[in-house]
Amino acid sequence: MDAAQLKAICLSFPGAFEDFPFGPETSVFKVRAAVAGGAWHEAKMFAASAMNPDDWSVSLKCEPALAEQLRAAHPEIAGAWHMNKTHWNGVRLDGNLPDAMVRDMVEDSYDLVVASLSRKQQQQPGWARLSGSSGGSR
Repeated sequence: MDAAQLKAICLSFPGAFEDFPFGPETSVFKVRAAVAGGAWHEAKMFAASAMNPDDWSVSLKCEPALAEQLRAAHPEIAGAWHMNKTHWNGVRLDGNLPDAMVRDMVEDSYDLVVASLSRKQQQQPGWARLSGSSGGSR
C-alpha cells in the first residue's frame, strides 16, 4: 500500500478529511459532522501518518483486546508512537500485511471514532452502521 492508496481509503468515509496540525509532513485524518448554520462539530482523529516512504506507517485507533491480539500475531503492528498504546496501534506498511487487512483496520478505527460521537452527529455525516446496533441508547 502506498501513500495515495492510504489517503484514498481514509478520505472515502463520510465526514472524513485530511488535516495537518503537526506540520505539512504528517497527514492526520479526522471525521466531523456539520451543525445547523454551516458550523462544524470538533473533529476527531482516526488515522495519522508521516507519509514517509523510509518509515511507512500509520497510527490507527483499535479496541484494546483486539490491539493486543494484532500485536501478538503481526510484528508489523505495535503500540503507536506518541499515542495511548492501549487504544492506538502503529501499523508498519512495508508490504507484509495484506492491503485488505490494512483497509479493515482503517475502517475499524473510523468506526470506533464515529461510535464515540453523539447519535445526532453520527447521522450527520451519513454514517448509518450504528443504527442497527443493540448497544445502549443507540
